[in-house]
Amino acid sequence: MKNYGVGLNSMSNYIRAKTVHFFDEDDKYSLGLEWYRRRMPYSFADQITIEKSPAYFITESAPARIRAMNASVKLLLIVRDPVTRLISDYAQLAANKARKDKALASFEELVLHPNGQVNTAYKAVRISMYSIFFEKWHRVFPRRQIHIVDGDDLVRDPFPEVQRIEEFLGIAHRISKENFFYNKTKGFYCVRNETTEKCLNESKGRRHPEVSEEVIHKLRQFYAPYNRMFFRAAGRDFGWPEE
Repeated sequence: MKNYGVGLNSMSNYIRAKTVHFFDEDDKYSLGLEWYRRRMPYSFADQITIEKSPAYFITESAPARIRAMNASVKLLLIVRDPVTRLISDYAQLAANKARKDKALASFEELVLHPNGQVNTAYKAVRISMYSIFFEKWHRVFPRRQIHIVDGDDLVRDPFPEVQRIEEFLGIAHRISKENFFYNKTKGFYCVRNETTEKCLNESKGRRHPEVSEEVIHKLRQFYAPYNRMFFRAAGRDFGWPEE
């Protein structure tokens, strides 16, 4: 089977728009590897196919399943400031609820218990505890097969991060700085080539809810020890604020 790259987390919409969920959903995994292969676009021998499903990163069975498919697979993990990611997660959920004319509890009600403690039972809170999940991947795959992308830098200035991805995948630098342009309306970079332009879909760049400095401070303090463990395992300090 072709040596696939697999994206483990969000922000990878530059690569592929639709998630497959093969390795995290039992009913799809039971359909077999040929079913998964047919979800992939046709690629030539000198091409690499990249598939992304954010849920892979937090799914207990995903690392072993991916290794069983291809032990030499290269993995892309895209992370960002865990508090920013948590707020963004809430904004997306609120937008999805609004489209169905359903209400959602406030951000504070979901992420904090009435006594003010962080609600680790809330899935969106747990997802940002990167060190817990990364350790499970590191047990199955050597560090050299996992490339961690700074999702915040990918938004601010995507070109250097894309260059690092090309180097990790062992492919020629085909993407230039001129392939990116800043879209003032959307508030982030889009991509273009000689014939077309492409921006992330309308679910990206949506307005975040107003969150008090007190709550942000509490969340940053909560995530600080997990961040430090993640930095050590990743061999890279992403500089996420702790206060």
